Amino acid sequence: MIKKIFLHDTSILTNNLGDQIIMDAVQKELKSTISNSFFINAPTHDYLGKEAYNELKALPYSFVGGTNLLSGNMNKYNQWKINIATIGKVKNAILMGVGWWQYQKDINRYTKFLLKNVLSDSYIHSVRDSYTKEKLESIGIHNVINTGCMTLWQLNESHCASIPQAKSDEVVMTFTDYKPSLKYDTQLFDVAKKNYKKIYVWIQGEGDYRYLKDLLGDSVEFIAPSLQAYDELLSDTSKNLDYVGTRLHAGVRAMQHKRRTIIVSVDNRATEMGKDFNLPVIERLHIEEALDKKINSDFAIKIELPHENIQQWKAQFQTKQES
Repeated sequence: MIKKIFLHDTSILTNNLGDQIIMDAVQKELKSTISNSFFINAPTHDYLGKEAYNELKALPYSFVGGTNLLSGNMNKYNQWKINIATIGKVKNAILMGVGWWQYQKDINRYTKFLLKNVLSDSYIHSVRDSYTKEKLESIGIHNVINTGCMTLWQLNESHCASIPQAKSDEVVMTFTDYKPSLKYDTQLFDVAKKNYKKIYVWIQGEGDYRYLKDLLGDSVEFIAPSLQAYDELLSDTSKNLDYVGTRLHAGVRAMQHKRRTIIVSVDNRATEMGKDFNLPVIERLHIEEALDKKINSDFAIKIELPHENIQQWKAQFQTKQES
């Protein structure tokens, strides 16, 4: 029997190719969890139309895939395009590795009302870190577990054991156009130039190249702004390659391809996931004193996956299929 899956897809209408990395993992995990899945993908970054609402009406639930869609003031800042008018149309939505936008103190009443009416109260939600779980629990949404982002789920012990521990000769880097810092990005690049014979730079965000072309000059090789181009570089076995950069999911993709990885945190995403799951993260503020030492030391990547939480989240759908 074909199982129709409505997926609120963060990779549609996005300026950040990291969303494609997330949604690639989301769909793979759903396919392995719910047999014979047939996906209907609709954008989170735009309001849904009549046809999408008709599809939702006929289904018992829908999935919301990854990224930092939630905030404390969704009447003002809502990457996920839902509002009071969509209540009753978007309902029984189930979070899948979703995170909180930034560190925020309070959640306003509008957001509390909206989320409590849109999110399912009968299924368990999956969030990417403890911070997001705490924010949802603070407004009375307790059917939440921390599974980490789906992009981590295949980085098990045996996979991580095959990632090299020693420094490579070449490096692929990323920078973040919406979190620029001439001081820290220059430090990051200078440390890389000192330690690697060749530097590649992948353009993950739409504005990255404009920001980087003057900062980096002609001393790097830019990789085309597509996930396919990045995957081709990472999968090239002729290259002895590390990843060092500020883009969290570019770093996770590198680990998926068994590349030695150092993620430089520029916001709460890498910081919180680094704490929860032992990701190879250093803080941007500590580049000068920490990055050179990290690059030149042998280290093992050991992602600490919350296996029980992941299985608990998956099992609820497997149980429903069997019953």
